[in-house]
Amino acid sequence: MSSDRDVAFPELSEKDLAALTARGKIREVRAGEVLWEEGDRNRFFYAVLEGAIEITGHQRGVPQQVVIHHPGQFTGDVDVLSGRTVLVTGRVVEDGRVVELGTEDVRRAVAELPELGKIILKAFLMRRELLIGEGFEGVRIIGSRFSPDAHRLRDFASRNAVPVHWIDLDTDQEAEALLRQFDIPASATPIVLGSDGEWVSNPSNADFARCMGLETPLEPNHVYDLVIVGAGPAGLAASVYAASEGLDVLTTESLAAGGQAGTSALIENYLGFPTGISGEKLTRNAMIQAQRFGARVSVQSPVRSLGIHGGDRIVTLEDGTRLHSRCVLVASGVEYRKLDVARFEDFEGAGIYYAATKMEADLCKGEEVVVVGAGNSAGQAIVYLSKFAKRVHVVCRSGLGRNMSRYLVDRVIGLPNVTIHQPASVTRLDGNGHLEGVEVKCADGNGVEIDTSALFLFIGADPNTRWLDGCVELDRKGFVLTGTALPPAAVETDQWRAAGRGPFLLETSLPGVFAAGDVRSGSAKRVSSAVGEGAMAVSFMHAHIARPV
Repeated sequence: MSSDRDVAFPELSEKDLAALTARGKIREVRAGEVLWEEGDRNRFFYAVLEGAIEITGHQRGVPQQVVIHHPGQFTGDVDVLSGRTVLVTGRVVEDGRVVELGTEDVRRAVAELPELGKIILKAFLMRRELLIGEGFEGVRIIGSRFSPDAHRLRDFASRNAVPVHWIDLDTDQEAEALLRQFDIPASATPIVLGSDGEWVSNPSNADFARCMGLETPLEPNHVYDLVIVGAGPAGLAASVYAASEGLDVLTTESLAAGGQAGTSALIENYLGFPTGISGEKLTRNAMIQAQRFGARVSVQSPVRSLGIHGGDRIVTLEDGTRLHSRCVLVASGVEYRKLDVARFEDFEGAGIYYAATKMEADLCKGEEVVVVGAGNSAGQAIVYLSKFAKRVHVVCRSGLGRNMSRYLVDRVIGLPNVTIHQPASVTRLDGNGHLEGVEVKCADGNGVEIDTSALFLFIGADPNTRWLDGCVELDRKGFVLTGTALPPAAVETDQWRAAGRGPFLLETSLPGVFAAGDVRSGSAKRVSSAVGEGAMAVSFMHAHIARPV
């Protein structure tokens, strides 16, 4: 059986090397030559014919060798396709010859040579997993585990597959040494520290994204075939299908690809994965699939508004960027609901969390935690957290079986370290600077005090549609109306008369603007449904582009 490193660093056959040579160019390289440096963008892919290339990254701020590529091997990871800034340096250590291919050359090779393409893509994905798993770092983050901003930055980096070395200000002696070394006051934390010694105090997500090259450089006045707002399952599915059919696609996301599904520890009811798949892995696979077909997936400023100018649909970001497109897909998902309880805002990110990933699980090892909610997301979180926590207290207003799949209900009930409080609600939060305790009251008036530093909320969500207000028709709860659900008056406009047709099934009240996934009124609120809608929307876009208005 092949090991992870065998998958990550395969040796190509002479036939494969010949196929790459036919699609690239051969160049001579000399020992000591730096082919690219950490932080560069749009680097080339190199297949080694003769000689050797050393790859180095950073562990705890110290350069470390990742691997040496010998003849028959090749460089690169997912950043070759994404265009993001790279996390490692490539240096020639033995004179020789390489085949050099640009990003578009690699995409063509993957498309035209499916067996070789499979080897390359699997290697790219595994290399990023190894970088993260073996402690290599894109950045170091120094802060307190109880700081909401420190949690925000760690979550942002983790969900965007940026390897992070986390240094806890409260428990790690390395934190104090680094602050002294770089003359950084403790009051400036949390800080993001690069391998070059440059540091930034508490950057916004947008600034962090720019620093790490997560955003896509945009061409002024470029008109895309499709701009997708949101990179959850619906947006990523549309990215894959639209790009694979030749459309010019830009997918913009303000936080991280994957949406709520991307934070799920294990999705077990998704077709084709009988043993389940983590939201993180599903997202990462979808991302590289979209990028191999040429879609650009960019983590940028949040969206401010949608409009129309001439024949273009205009998506305007909060930083003022205007994206012009022939079609727009609204896949902006939903926003987590909050508890109506005193001092709630005091503990967001400092004990109150909306996802149960490994990062949060590590924070509450051996402790008691509280999960509020009774849907599938809550069920998955309960099962996952039970592996780390001393006890998981589940608080729900009604029985688990009402909104949770039967297989999850049975599993939760069978866990020995899970206590279910129902019908019940959280009535008080306690703590000084961070969450320290929760009061839970049942319908019969009995209450229980739980000492905990972690409260996980899975109580539903509201549509992320404020940016669409006044532009397209929404239902009473703010979800986007589409197709036959649109009121008759909404399609009796000059724009629809000019189109000479009625709205397609997933089309909004504005021609050429579609909606899919959780944000759409009447959607099933399941990963598989969102993927199906994202794919289906692309067929309607082709029909619209054929007869634009």
